[in-house]
Formats: sequence, structure tokens, C-alpha cells
Amino acid sequence: MYTIIGGDGKEYGPVTADQVRSWIAAGRANVDTKVKAAGSDEWRRIADVPEITGTGGTPAAIAAALAQLPAVARKLDIMSCYERSWNLLKAHFWPIVGVTFLLLVINACIGYTMVIGVLFVQPLLGGLLNGGLFYYFLKKIRGQPTTVGDAFSGFTRAPLALIVCSLLRYIFVFVGCVLLILPGIYLLIAYVFVFFVAVDKNPGIWEAMELSRKTITRQWWRVLGLILMGIPFILLGMVALGVGVFITIPLVIGAISYAYEDLCNPVK
Repeated sequence: MYTIIGGDGKEYGPVTADQVRSWIAAGRANVDTKVKAAGSDEWRRIADVPEITGTGGTPAAIAAALAQLPAVARKLDIMSCYERSWNLLKAHFWPIVGVTFLLLVINACIGYTMVIGVLFVQPLLGGLLNGGLFYYFLKKIRGQPTTVGDAFSGFTRAPLALIVCSLLRYIFVFVGCVLLILPGIYLLIAYVFVFFVAVDKNPGIWEAMELSRKTITRQWWRVLGLILMGIPFILLGMVALGVGVFITIPLVIGAISYAYEDLCNPVK
């Protein structure tokens, strides 16, 4: 039997290892969650408890649980994602706008390296920054306390996975575009969730890539519609003296974050 410390700082348990694994699959815990075995006073990371995770590399139990998630997701409601994102933005306007502005400025500076011919900086650091920003939005959505530091959590929560996933995403999409373009478009949408998965669930690198791809493939057209719907918002933000993008971009990111929650952490 095990007791865990939830994201709200409260203790939950004692429960069985199977229950802990189900919490991981539902996104209520991850491999960094603190857990204590019954009769012990030592708190450890779930990743360090082989009775829960299995052994070696990526925990087999977590990988198996992740593989089941796409099958239980409900149909994506695009309008609901944007409606909830707008409500979230109104409720936390200045923190969300401020954090998004900060990350956009940093990303713009990093993106400039591609203009001057240093092509590898954006793929390396972009994943870390995007992962952190997405994690910040997920914590807001889940009603958890947030700080500006959460927007940079990609550097501490899953740095290797975020870097490698970012590089693989660039490579796969590029190769896909070379091969008749359509495969590249498919992969560009299919990997939309990869940074969310990496920083939220902290599985293995390939597991993160595959969970994003398999989950989105089942509703690829709806996820494409979600992304396309964001384009007019961003264009309107640019028309509004350019400053409107600091409202419309968080709106779009929030909608994608809600889509991730609906498809990868469905309420059972």
C-alpha cells in the first residue's frame, strides 16, 4: 500500500500500486510525484519505486498505461476548448498575458539565431521553453498554484525528453514535407501534444512522441480544425497594433491545452 503527495500538497492513500498507476494514467500523478510505502517514513519519487513502475529505462507500467489513453478519449469539442480558454484568460488575465509575453520575447530572440544561420539553437531550446509554457497553462487549468518559474520548468522536469522530442519533431516534419508534403502536414499536427506529454507525464522520449501521434491521429481533423481556428484570432491580434497577439496567443495556447486535457487525461 502507498500514500502519495498530490499536486495540491495533500496526502492521498493508502492505496494499492494499481491505484497509483491509474492516477498516473489519469494525469493525477507522474514519475516525480512523492510516494511512501505503508510502514515506511521515507518519501521517494514514483520513478524510484520499481513495485509501481517496473524496472529499467521508461517504466513499463507507465508506458502501458499511456498506450491505453487514446482509446478512452471523448470526441474533441473545439468550441468548448476556446470557450474554456477564454474564461481561463479572463480569470487570470495579467499572470497569463505576462508569462506568455515573456516567453514570446525569449522565443523571438532564440528564433533570430535561425536568421543569422545558427540553426540548431531553436530546436534545442524551443522544446524546453514550450514545454515550460505548456506546463504553466496545465497548472492554471488544473487550479494548481503557479509562479513564473513554472514557465521554465522544462529545464528541470524533462529537459532531455523535451530537447530530443523537439529535434525529432523538426526532423520528421522536414522529411515528411520533402516526401510529397502531406506526410509533413500530418506529423506537424500529430506531434502537437508531444511537449505537453513530455513535461506533464515524463515518459520515455519515444513514448511521448507516440502518445501524441496516436492520440491525435484518432481525431486528426478535429485537432487540425482547432489549430486553424486559432489563425484568425492571431491575425486579428496582429491587426490591433500588434499588441493584440499577447491576448490571442494565450487564448490559442489555452485552447490547445484544454484539448490535451480532454484527449490525454479524459475524465472517466
